[in-house]
Formats: sequence, structure tokens, C-alpha cells
Amino acid sequence: MLHQLLVGLSRRAKVALMVSVDTVLLVFGLWLALSLRYGYLWAPFTLEQWLCIGVAVGSGVASLVFFGFYRWMVRYVSGHTVSIVFKALAVSALALGTTIMASRAELPRSAPVLYLLVAGFLVVSSRFLAQRYLQRKSGKARIPIVIYGAGNTGSQLALSLQHSNEYRPVAFIDDRPALQGMLVFGIKVHAPSRLSWLIEEYGVAQIFLAMPSLSNSRRKDILLFLEPCSLKVKTVPRLRDIIDGKARPEEVKDIDLEDLLGRDPVPPDMQLMGTTITGKCVLVTGAGGSIGSELCRKILELKPSMLVLLEQSEYGLYAIEQELRGIQRSHPELRDVLLGTVLGSVRDARLLATVFREYAVATVFHAAAYKHVPIVESNVVEGVSNNVFGTLAVARAAQEAGAATFVLISTDKAVRPTNIMGASKRMAELLLQALAQEEQRKPADKRTCFCMVRFGNVLGSSGSVVPLFKEQIREGGPVTVTHPDIIRYFMTIPEAAQLVIQAAAMASGGDVFLLDMGEPVRIADMARRMIHLMGFPVRQPGEEHGIAIEYTGLRPGEKLYEELLVGDADEPTRHERIRRAIEVSLSPDELDDILIRMRLLCEEGRVADIYELFRTLGIGFASSLHLPRCLPISAVTMP
Repeated sequence: MLHQLLVGLSRRAKVALMVSVDTVLLVFGLWLALSLRYGYLWAPFTLEQWLCIGVAVGSGVASLVFFGFYRWMVRYVSGHTVSIVFKALAVSALALGTTIMASRAELPRSAPVLYLLVAGFLVVSSRFLAQRYLQRKSGKARIPIVIYGAGNTGSQLALSLQHSNEYRPVAFIDDRPALQGMLVFGIKVHAPSRLSWLIEEYGVAQIFLAMPSLSNSRRKDILLFLEPCSLKVKTVPRLRDIIDGKARPEEVKDIDLEDLLGRDPVPPDMQLMGTTITGKCVLVTGAGGSIGSELCRKILELKPSMLVLLEQSEYGLYAIEQELRGIQRSHPELRDVLLGTVLGSVRDARLLATVFREYAVATVFHAAAYKHVPIVESNVVEGVSNNVFGTLAVARAAQEAGAATFVLISTDKAVRPTNIMGASKRMAELLLQALAQEEQRKPADKRTCFCMVRFGNVLGSSGSVVPLFKEQIREGGPVTVTHPDIIRYFMTIPEAAQLVIQAAAMASGGDVFLLDMGEPVRIADMARRMIHLMGFPVRQPGEEHGIAIEYTGLRPGEKLYEELLVGDADEPTRHERIRRAIEVSLSPDELDDILIRMRLLCEEGRVADIYELFRTLGIGFASSLHLPRCLPISAVTMP
């Protein structure tokens, strides 16, 4: 009742109430200070003493108003509020001391100092008590949390959360022995070994990781330490996001798989980064996709003369264009880069010829592809048409226009493929290697340098398993995994895009570059860790509580593990995370014959024969499907 009454008051009424309370507290504070000084209950008995009381209280309230004390909302008082109170009362104490001397009042010389300390304590205490009362009565009980990291970010987070209606910081934990046992804003710092006791003592439900500058490998170690506790773990943004202005230190978010990979980035070689981009016209196909859009962001930073975006999705093209123009607005040094938008398909040879001619494209990053294995497996003709003949159309257009560099974004699924998506990407690699052989017959300054970059899964791409797992966990499960032993390689999108650009600069023609994907990740283990770190136990057979993991069986064309190397040989490059594969390729004549047959099969919709053709190419294609000879799939127009 009282809480509702106080909250419902107008701002002017609240200020009037606070001034009235402070007036009483200042009078009481001066009386209490003098009673303590004399050792008995003091009472004013002269006119001069009453004058001193009036001056102390009047100057105290006036000083609090002057220093802006009443502009602070009670629920957000902090250490800064304390400094305002004591500044204001220092002025009041000075006025009191002056009045005592001027009026020759019978009061001790220590009265102003005692008044400052006692009255200041009373006013500050009243605010913190009011804050605590309002927070307790504001609704649901706040969630007790522990903050991992008692440094600057952790202390800022704790201060912010003390005013939160949702979270209540009860402890810090920190690895540094020098901080353990200290108090930060009244909250004790503990050693990590005390975490189990803290969980039991305070009923801790969540832990916030507040160390944005932590290396990825150290962050992974901490998360693995926290995993058995089944606490929901949230993190403050990474240092790069805070520096770039994309986030504030006090903002917290759920953990990402990037945190669990523990993969520390390698600084880019800026000479390699700019070789094929700076001052040149660059075309990115599939510019609205996961990899394509990140390539666009990285390329824009390298200041090409023009960046041309080719995308068949109108919304995807609009979204990436708006984002890039926003980057240009916030970075004046990038405003001279021209942006071109082209809505269309990579299979449209006439459109491609126009784009290359009108924009004088020098470098091509071909990221347009259908990549979802089950969908491509159900749409064989469209998948082959886009991934094979779309690549051929862009490559031929680049070749005829005299573009200097062509980079194909490939996949680890192209190695000994078991599905149409992987087989079509392997075919795209082979046709580029054949075109590279054709280019060797030309003068060196007239050649188009064809190369391809092969890597595994990227985090956060459309259709990625990580967002799916998070959604399933939030909905109470089950988390669906295809097989207990399935493993995958993972890499962040920014790192992949950065390495692709550097690989392009090292190409000599027909190169197949392999990106170092780090250690493979067992998907079932990843699911368990995500469940634990989102605050839930994994449900075991016969149990009712927790999140279950359900194994659904391998999907059509899916492999237990992926590879990057077709043969047995590769060699290092000047970049420690990029290697060059040494692989056998087809001659241009062999390839032409295969493409003629494949084009005919696609036009006639002969899906089973497309499978059979892939089996005869010597690429290790082993489909797990058995399809009938004919399927009712409509023919498509080939470029």
C-alpha cells in the first residue's frame, strides 16, 4: 500500500517529500552530533543556538538543491550520490561554523565537523534504505547472480545491476589472488574454487562472465570449468564490439559457440588483405548471404574503388546495401567507395556480361550457392544448375571481360562427397581448375587467376545448428542431433571471410586453398555444453527434469565427419592458417564433355542419371540415396 502510494506521487510531490525528510534529518543530525559531543541529551536554550540550527538546516537543503541531489531518482542512488551529499553538507558545515563564530553561540568548535559526519550519514542511509525498500517491493524477487571477473567491467556491471529489478549480484569470483577477499561496491570477491559453496549459500541461478578482453582460449577454459554447475552463463560483449561502439560493457548476452571453440584469431596480413581489393572494382556474388555479406563488410574496409553486390534475393540485397551505407556514414574515410547493386541470378549470362563490362570488374568473390544439404538433395536439378552452371557462367564472364582474380567459396563437403550439394561444389572446383589451365596459354598480363578456398561450417550462418539448438533449449527441448558420433569443423564468419581475402592474394592460378579449421567438434558434446551453460541439466533416461537430447538419424547425404583434403598432399603458404592442396584436376576437353552431358541431364530432369554421372567422375561420390529413374521435376532454363 505504502509502496504504491509513493510510486504514484508526482515528481514535484516526491521532491517535496524528500526535502521535508532531509530537513528533519538535518535537524536531528545536528542535535545528535551535539548530544554525542556533550555526553547527554542536548537542547538549545539561547537565540544564537536556534539561529545556528536554522542556518545549518537552511544552507544544507539549499546546497543539496544546488548540487542537483534532488534530480537523482531514489532507486538509482550510487557512490556518486554519496559524494554529492557530503559536498553539500560541507558547505552547510562551513556556514554553521561561520555562524557560531559570528554570533558567539555557546557551541563547541567541533560542532560543524560532527554535524557533517552524522547528518551526512543519516541522509545517505535514508536514500539507500529507500532504494532497498523500493527494489524489494517492485515485484518479483531478483535473481541471485555471480559475476566472474572483478575488474573494471565487472565492477561497472555490478553497479548497473544493483539498480536492476531482475538481477541481484551476490558475489564476485576472480582468478587473481590479490583481489580475493576484497569488497567491490559491498560485494565480496571469492576464488573460483568457492563457486559450489556460493551456489548453495545464495541459491545462485546465473553467472555473468565480465572479462571482455579475455583470450578465446582462456574464455573456453572458464566455460568448461563452469559447465558442470549447470548455471545459465551470460557474457558481456567482446572487447572488439565495445571498441567499435556496437555494444556497452554492461550489456549481457547468452554465450555463443564461438566462446566454446576457444580459437584465438590471427592478426591479418594487411599486405595480403589489400592486394586484390584496394583501389579496384570488386564483385561479390551471393552478397546477401552469410559469407557474402561478411566479405562485403571486410572488402569495404579495404577501400576498393567500387563494390558491386550481386544477389537474387531482393530483401537480402536491400539489407546488405543499407548496412554498408550505414558503415560509410559512420566512417567518413569509406564514403568514396562506390556501391553497385545488381538484382539477378548468377545463371543469367547476359546480365553477367553487362555487369563485367559496365563496371570493369577486377576481382570476383563467388559466394552464391545453394548449400543446405537436405534441400539440395530434394532439388537436384536446381542445385546442380546453380552450383555448377552458375559458377561456370560467372567464371566465363570474368574470363571474357579480363578480370584479374576469381575466387570460389567452396566447402569441405566437396571432398569425397556423399550428397549433391558437395558433388556440385566439387564439380565447380574442377571446372575452375580447367579454366585455369586454359588461362596458362595466354600472356601473363592477360590471364584471369582462378582459385578456390575450401573450408567447413561457419558459426551463425543461415541454417546453422547453433541458433537451432538455442531455440530448442529455450522451448524446453528436446535438442535434436542426427547421430551421437557426428563431428564438424567450425569457424567464425569474420575469420573465414578474412582468410578468404588473404588466400586470394596468394593465388597463382588453379589453386585450392584450405583453411585451418582447428579441432573438430562433436555435435552431441556441443549440445550438452550448450544445455548446461544455458542453466539446465541434460535429461537422462527415466528422468523427468532437464533438457533431453534426441538422436534423429543421419539425414539424406549427410556424413559422420568432413574432410578438407582430396589427396594426401598439401603445402604451407605464407599464412599460418592457410594451406595449398596439391590435387589432380581434369583437362578442359574432359570437362567440356562432362558439362555437355550434365547440362542435358538437367534440362531433361533426369535426376538418377545425374547421380550416376557424378559417380563416374572419379571424385569419390558415394550417395546414400537410391532414387528411381524418373522424378516429376520440371526442366530449368540453363545459361
